[in-house]
Amino acid sequence: MFSEPIKITLDKNFNETFSIQCNQIIATPAFNETEYIKELKAPSTLLTAFYKRPVTVDAAVILPKEYFKEPTRKFPVHFIVSGFGGDYYGDYYRFSDKEGRSIPLDTTACIVVFLDGNCPTGHSTYANSENNGPWGDALVNEFIPQLEKDYRCNGARLLSGHSSGGWAVLWLQINYPSTFAGCWSSAPDPVDFRNFQKVNLYEDKNMFYDDKNELHALSIGGRIPWIYTRDDCRIEEVIFRGEQYVSWNAVWGKKAKDGSPEKICSMKTGEIDSLVVAHWQAYDISLLIRNNWRQLKPELDNKIRVSTGNHDNYFLNQAVELLEVETKKLNANIIYDYYPGDHFTLNYPKYTMAGYTFLQNKYIEWLANKASSK
Repeated sequence: MFSEPIKITLDKNFNETFSIQCNQIIATPAFNETEYIKELKAPSTLLTAFYKRPVTVDAAVILPKEYFKEPTRKFPVHFIVSGFGGDYYGDYYRFSDKEGRSIPLDTTACIVVFLDGNCPTGHSTYANSENNGPWGDALVNEFIPQLEKDYRCNGARLLSGHSSGGWAVLWLQINYPSTFAGCWSSAPDPVDFRNFQKVNLYEDKNMFYDDKNELHALSIGGRIPWIYTRDDCRIEEVIFRGEQYVSWNAVWGKKAKDGSPEKICSMKTGEIDSLVVAHWQAYDISLLIRNNWRQLKPELDNKIRVSTGNHDNYFLNQAVELLEVETKKLNANIIYDYYPGDHFTLNYPKYTMAGYTFLQNKYIEWLANKASSK
């Protein structure tokens, strides 16, 4: 929504207030289909039951240049999950060439499915949650069968995503390990809650202030704070829907008595709610792997690559480093790579190609396993 413009006069009357009404609705953008770019809106029985209204899982489907030239050929699917704030109807172009055809995985032609995770509270991260409903199950059990019915897919499914999308694909790979052949997670949202943007959720008492009573920076540019967690949370209290902490509270938290997501901390004082942390704990990826590796290993080992910049603006590399330490203790075959750059400067050829090469290798392994099982 947005407000109509109004004209105000700023003078020395500091007691005067101005009322701005947010009463205009932004129209849903039209999806512009082409020969190679299609919109898929898969009806979800699971999400419809949860929300008590018709709900679809939506995505942009980008076909390879070979799709129509080789009408009997089937292709692997590369699922790309957008980061926070992305949308499938506007951002898909970044994963297609000038003619609108999908970008291959290194040299492997594939169908690209661009997912944005959009849900009523923000980014669903395709995790089943008390507030958002069963988005993971809906994707795997309803969207994917519809996709594979409508398009020539060969059964190989690969994942990649950045930021919130990086967290989402890691979560999907871990929770549906037999569904996906490999996952490249780029600069994921916090993967170990002992370092949640430099806050230990299990031991620290406050999200806004450290033990020296200094403000926690939510984001930095170089060494300079862009915004503090306190200020960001207070802005979110006004904007609410779709903001970062609102999304995290909705995905990882419980439903409060009033139906809204319980908050990880007081938006006034920053005091961390230990009861909410206890519920978030189920979504601590590091803890999930540590507690369940024996069961996860047969399907998950050697399927994951995590990469990040050495100077992530949101300190996300620090949680990745902590996860690496823990998974090495388990002798888990998970690849970790760190590159020059921050959260927003990683989209350069060396970084991207390394991720795509990893996924192509997972696809080659998938083909070999499929051939050997015949």
